[in-house]
Amino acid sequence: MALFITDECINCDVCEPVCPNEAISQGAEIYEINPDLCTECVGHYDKPQCQQVCPISCIPLDPERRETKEQLLEKYQRIVATRG
Repeated sequence: MALFITDECINCDVCEPVCPNEAISQGAEIYEINPDLCTECVGHYDKPQCQQVCPISCIPLDPERRETKEQLLEKYQRIVATRG
């Protein structure tokens, strides 16, 4: 699954720089995660880095974007290939 940021986000700016896929960006109100770029850090780390640094735990799994570890790894490989 991809992750998403809930309305509890306080815009503390700690999640964006730790995302290895550059999936997190500032939205109109709060930070947002691009589900096409989010791999839950599969391919980079054992745990999602944004969840690790979030001081209020407002980054859960997105139930609308169910993906297996294998699918996340395939997405990671596509992202890495396009960045060459």
